[in-house]
Amino acid sequence: MKLQPKAIDGFLRSPDRKVRAVLLYGPDSGLVRDRAQTLGKTVVQDLSDPFRVAEFLGRAIADDPARLADEAAAISFTGGRRLIRVRDAEDNATAAFTAFFENLPPGDSLVVVESGDLSARSKLRLLFEGDDAAAAIPCYVEEEASLGRVIADILHGHGLTADPDVLSFLAANLVGDRMVARGEAEKLALYMGDGKRVRLEDAQACIGDSAALSMDEPVWAAAEGDFATLDRSLARLFAEGTSPVPILRGAQRHFQRLQLLTAQVAAGKSPEAAVESLRPPVFFKLKTRLVKQARHWSPNHVRQALERLVDAEADCKRTNMPDETLCARVLFQLASLGARR
Repeated sequence: MKLQPKAIDGFLRSPDRKVRAVLLYGPDSGLVRDRAQTLGKTVVQDLSDPFRVAEFLGRAIADDPARLADEAAAISFTGGRRLIRVRDAEDNATAAFTAFFENLPPGDSLVVVESGDLSARSKLRLLFEGDDAAAAIPCYVEEEASLGRVIADILHGHGLTADPDVLSFLAANLVGDRMVARGEAEKLALYMGDGKRVRLEDAQACIGDSAALSMDEPVWAAAEGDFATLDRSLARLFAEGTSPVPILRGAQRHFQRLQLLTAQVAAGKSPEAAVESLRPPVFFKLKTRLVKQARHWSPNHVRQALERLVDAEADCKRTNMPDETLCARVLFQLASLGARR
């Protein structure tokens, strides 16, 4: 079955026992992993339990389809339900899962499948959406407001409360990968020690460059016409398996903010004053760079950049060109604009 967005959170907390396998897919790999862990802990609290948890890659299922049914039917030596985690599943595993659903093994084990950004024509996705014993859950890049609520819940779990500007700052800098956001929120909770209320200066002091810049580094490089950094940062992110869509979304957010700044500068405000007026506030280490960009770019060229970014994201979803190629091409186009300004 295909879960509707409003039903996902409830299902993750208490999945239907009739569902024997769940497919998590989408461009936000961090959200895929986070939801896989949430689902897994409804079966077994310790996800490293060797007697109740089995893990293998999707290609192992494709090469040996019987292994899936064998693992799902196995009885735990210590008792309790078993969890089977399948990572990096692709369409080549469809035949194995088809056989699995046609002849469901006995028991109450749960199979949690993690995949990438599957298209609407994906055979694996269509199989999970159409079978009553399966569920398909999309994991798209979260909006800042949604991520802000997640971060607030994490902090609340540690007995912390945060001012609205803190949540806005964290969400703006951590959007794009749920697992990165969760890790940084956990780090912030540890940083606070015995404190109970998180202030903006606490968040700015704790959230490091790795969180604020790793996903956005190629975006800033493109805006500054820095081809070498753009090439290097994109290569690193793609090698780490980062989906191009969150990068493109981050670029859109950056140039939307730059659009606001250039409009204010064109109206007579100084770049420094325009940057200071932004809410949520800019990470202090980035203010000087953003001031330079606000002075460098014109409103017309920012508009052109946004149009190209929106078109690039649409092309990722409707064409057969590799997403990484589309992402790199548009960012290098923007770098050319940035270098000429």
